[in-house]
Amino acid sequence: MSLTRRDFATRSAITGAGVALAGSVGSLASAPNALASTDTESAGESTAARHGGGVGYGPLVADPKGILALPAGFTYEIITYSGRTKLESGEFTPSNHDGTATFPGPRGTTLLVNNHELKGPRSKWTYPVPLTEGLVYDPAASGGCTVVEVRPDGRVAEWVGIAGTSTNCAGGSTPWGTWLTCEENSDKAGVNGMTKDHGYVFEVDPGDRRANRDPKPLKFFGRYDHEAVVIDPKRGHAYLTEDASGPNGLFYRWTPPKGFDHGPGRFRTLADDAGVLQAPTCYDSGGRYVDDLSRATKIGTVYGVDWVDVPDRDAKTIDVRKQFGDGEVTRARKLEGMWWGDGGAYIVSSYAREESPVQHDGQVWFYDPKRRTLTLKVLLGVNPDPSKDGAFDGPDNITVSPYGGLVIAEDGEGVQHLFGATDSGRTYPIARNDLNIGTEEEPEYSEFTGVTFSPDGKTLYANIQTPGIMLAITGPWKRQKR
Repeated sequence: MSLTRRDFATRSAITGAGVALAGSVGSLASAPNALASTDTESAGESTAARHGGGVGYGPLVADPKGILALPAGFTYEIITYSGRTKLESGEFTPSNHDGTATFPGPRGTTLLVNNHELKGPRSKWTYPVPLTEGLVYDPAASGGCTVVEVRPDGRVAEWVGIAGTSTNCAGGSTPWGTWLTCEENSDKAGVNGMTKDHGYVFEVDPGDRRANRDPKPLKFFGRYDHEAVVIDPKRGHAYLTEDASGPNGLFYRWTPPKGFDHGPGRFRTLADDAGVLQAPTCYDSGGRYVDDLSRATKIGTVYGVDWVDVPDRDAKTIDVRKQFGDGEVTRARKLEGMWWGDGGAYIVSSYAREESPVQHDGQVWFYDPKRRTLTLKVLLGVNPDPSKDGAFDGPDNITVSPYGGLVIAEDGEGVQHLFGATDSGRTYPIARNDLNIGTEEEPEYSEFTGVTFSPDGKTLYANIQTPGIMLAITGPWKRQKR
């Protein structure tokens, strides 16, 4: 049954009860259960000191090795490093690390599936994902996933999970212990040297190598520039994000066919047109249609959501997002990372510029499937000087922290951080990328990706995308106060 606009207008109200904050990123709003963005350390003063103690871990200490700045008492280890560490087969670790998730492995090991965001032909990259026999979708494509095993004694092993895919970006884990890797590229066969159509989702099982043979695209999720995916463990729906512009991308819901039981390998049994793929139509408390999520300018804004069927999910003649006319769906720029938690999906829009009605430097939304609502949890104003440390912008990959709140990876301009955010809106730095891949005169720092905790919550894993470094961060983790 659809939640009608009239019903929503009657039942709901926009909270808008935020406190306006002014900071180096401009104007942003914050409210209980929202995420703020400007409370980083500055001039040597820790976040905890400014907030009266109890929040975060203090100021970041520059790394003498020039890789990762961390709070005092924290340390890091390099798990994989593109062009330096090697796979079991002898090839070098592929480059451009992106989305990652952890899974408990046998005999106390931790298994990680790591996307490699490599676009276009293999000749373009020094370290593409190796074409391991039986695990290749398109031999012309350079991307894919590797599986990393971290053993209790610290030893590391790495092997290919899938190869021959393109631009593997955020992805997402499933409740049954597998990984869904997403292609953020929809080149058709014959374009950029590709021999097969791309723009699909594939399932990778970190614990069963045989299950990954003969990769099959899960076409029922649609063919477009995928970013992330989460699974509703109660209802069975999949939610997916699209990173695209001209027009802006969409947030999708896939409903499984009636009677379908989820589980390892079960997606392979479905037909290409199984289930229903839909895009959202949002409206405000007055029942007015909302064309783009950037319209929301107050934390606590709530939109009702209806779902509209996608006409041609495989985009045979026209891109999926272009199949809808004005007034039919609600769009957003840079729809990126997602994470399932608190009974719903946290969804990131990294930024919005001239291609959007309103400019911003990041939003985090929460979709409540029970109420069928989207609530704005964080809104970052445009950062006027990203080269200066102290402000957060461009949120991308996110994860729910076992110590409360979220941990967010930056993909903005200038300085790049991992930062935490408490339920009440306090933020604090966790790490800063100190690896300059530019010049002394014009420094450049790669984005963070793949932020995820180990199954026991003791280790925070994250990647520096370029050149491709997986890091394990440990230290005196503690429950963060609200």
